[in-house]
Amino acid sequence: MPDIPSQPRPVGILVLDDDNESQGVLRQMLDAEGWNVRILADPRLMLNELATGDWSLVIANTALARLDTPAFATLRELALLPAEEGARVRVLFLLPEIAGGEFLQALDRDHLPYVARPFRLHDFLEKVSDLLIEIKAIESPIRQVRYELAGLRRKKQKAGRQTSMFASRDTYSYTEEELAEYERAETEETRKKKPQRKLTDLGNPHE
Repeated sequence: MPDIPSQPRPVGILVLDDDNESQGVLRQMLDAEGWNVRILADPRLMLNELATGDWSLVIANTALARLDTPAFATLRELALLPAEEGARVRVLFLLPEIAGGEFLQALDRDHLPYVARPFRLHDFLEKVSDLLIEIKAIESPIRQVRYELAGLRRKKQKAGRQTSMFASRDTYSYTEEELAEYERAETEETRKKKPQRKLTDLGNPHE
């Protein structure tokens, strides 16, 4: 019997964040790719999920996963495990504006991937894309990184508005309408790439 190629495992994103507005934006961005997204605000629940679930990426707010916690120790270990040694989970730290220099020094010292607020939507998605490619959870960069967001930035620059999505912990320069716009563009891009099936003319059923 011929070998049946194995199916790639579903992409699972586990988010540790207790900021309600940030949670909503992260879910909307990641759900647009059809990924399994779960958001938790308790580091202990996150550790339980990591032990029992099948996750590809953990996005962790360092306000919850502090340096002296078991959560940070576990995430650091996962982040440092080389992909060539069988790593199946990558980690991306979210660094709040109010985070101290000690945390930033620790992340830089160990070369741990992070994004610091305020950060751009495109930059965030690019880091997510790179980490998932590293463990072969996806084969190529997600389309938002290549196409849609560049167009949104151009429109915002013409309007003279900020391009930083996370301008602060409670205000975002990208609106719900703009996020919905790139989701519509994503759907249209997928539709264009689908092969068009030729319909068979069955004639007039009443003849």
